[in-house]
Amino acid sequence: MPKPRKELVSLDATPYYHCTSRCVRRAFLCGTDSFTGKCYEHRRQWVEDRILLLASIFTIDVCAYAVMSNHHHVVLHINKQQSQQLSDKAICQRWHQLYKGTLLTQRYSKGDKLEKAQLAAVKSKLQLWREQLCDISWFMRALNEPIARQANAEDQCSGRFWEARFKSQALLDEKALLACMAYVDLNPIRAKLAKTPEQSRHTSIKKRIAALKQKQHQPKTLAKFIGNHREPLPQGIPFHLKDYIELVDWTGRIIRSDKRGAINQQLPPILERLAIEPQQWLTLSTQFESRFKSLVGVKEKLKEMAKVFGYQRTPGLANCTALL
Repeated sequence: MPKPRKELVSLDATPYYHCTSRCVRRAFLCGTDSFTGKCYEHRRQWVEDRILLLASIFTIDVCAYAVMSNHHHVVLHINKQQSQQLSDKAICQRWHQLYKGTLLTQRYSKGDKLEKAQLAAVKSKLQLWREQLCDISWFMRALNEPIARQANAEDQCSGRFWEARFKSQALLDEKALLACMAYVDLNPIRAKLAKTPEQSRHTSIKKRIAALKQKQHQPKTLAKFIGNHREPLPQGIPFHLKDYIELVDWTGRIIRSDKRGAINQQLPPILERLAIEPQQWLTLSTQFESRFKSLVGVKEKLKEMAKVFGYQRTPGLANCTALL
């Protein structure tokens, strides 16, 4: 039986998580339906716009995303430090960008004078919102529910648009984070929807490359690459942006090749530093979801964190040991 969502997220284990949602019955509700020929491609833009909007509201950073024909991926970083540093007024204003709130919080946001009991009620509500704005389940709820309503309104129907709940994987170390981000960004290339990363529509890698071309260092709506860092999983993606883009481009060329032995032994420096073999990397970047379960990391970290999450047996131990 699957564990409850709250038992699959622990900041003691890692602030990084890979989440994915699929349309009901995996129908092509966001792309072109091959059976009817009807095109729903515009809905992919809905999803991308919503992801970027939520990234500016929640205290959760978006490290990578890809919006496909019948599903989407996001790699998220829970920014607990930012959540604690925001003022009550900032939390209130952020929440009101998504929801109406209460009459008292609306008055508080406007600067109206409140009685002591009213102010206490507002403070209690704001503390709850502070926690929800750094909660992955709330992020995914705020992402998926409006898209479902918008799609059903367009189709003039009712019912489920997404499957019952999103799936998540905890990324326990740098290798797992790097492999998962590349896996997400390379989705369109694996699906033969694009030939290069910069042509991969509705992905974070395309947005990052576009920002570089426009002489912007990094997109404001995405988590920042901070370079190599001695601290394990610091506040930011612990790689250089240039290294990551080169790695994704290198991997994309391998995936597009029809020759089995086409792996170039001239490894990007980032793989050398993490001691990942080229064949292992190809497996990681093309089979991440199918190979790994709810926890992903090196053997020692995996065993340690399996106890934190309450697993009697360590999930995915064989694949993590072989590939990471």
